[in-house]
Amino acid sequence: MINRHIKILEVLSRQQRVEVTTLSDLLGVSQVTIRKDLDQLEEKGLILRQHGYACLDVLDDVGKRMVQNYGIKKRIAVAAAETIRDGEIIMIESGSCCTFLAEELALTKKDITLITNSVFIANYIRHMTTIKIILLGGYYQPEAQVVVGPMTKRCGEIFFTNKFFIGVDGFSPKTGFTGKDHMRIQTIQDLAEFSQRIIVLTESEKFRQQGVLNIMKTEKVSEVFTDEDVPVGAETLLRTHNVTINKVPLSE
Repeated sequence: MINRHIKILEVLSRQQRVEVTTLSDLLGVSQVTIRKDLDQLEEKGLILRQHGYACLDVLDDVGKRMVQNYGIKKRIAVAAAETIRDGEIIMIESGSCCTFLAEELALTKKDITLITNSVFIANYIRHMTTIKIILLGGYYQPEAQVVVGPMTKRCGEIFFTNKFFIGVDGFSPKTGFTGKDHMRIQTIQDLAEFSQRIIVLTESEKFRQQGVLNIMKTEKVSEVFTDEDVPVGAETLLRTHNVTINKVPLSE
């Protein structure tokens, strides 16, 4: 079923709007099965249904980012989740890979406590009672559905975690991992003070992009989960700074 969901989202990523009958023919399953799949994807906020169609073009920015490279992001999340033990307390920042990590932990682990500044993540896994969620307070950014600012830091400083998972927008060989929003970046840097290890979750294409602002210097990152298409130069630089690199396949 997961592979079928990935294929549906890959088709929609290319075409934005596809008929149920077309998806049924492409995937070789009944329209009833496709409708059930679409119901599940819509419940997660990954697609919308309209009069016999499935579509992406009316999703908000967060929803569209979730769908892009969906299969790779899911595999990154699964790989990261395998390093977490039952009963751990972890911190997760915002982002697609981070959201899928939270979901994977809720599905496969026991007694996980998740501390996050992402309202989107908290809402995404709200029905999963297997995971404890601590949502930090702060200034709410509706476009990214996160809270940021000094209040978020004050809320976060009462916790100390072993692992802090973050998403990024790009990478610079000179400055490290980069982002676009200064308030979100400052919040990541503030929360990083309360965690022993910083772990980046990102698709390899982000290593070919460069954000405007620095999030985290390469030497401050302990581990990276990405896919096998990470550029050789970036991988070499990461290893030079003793960053552990975990690579998942581009496809199953």
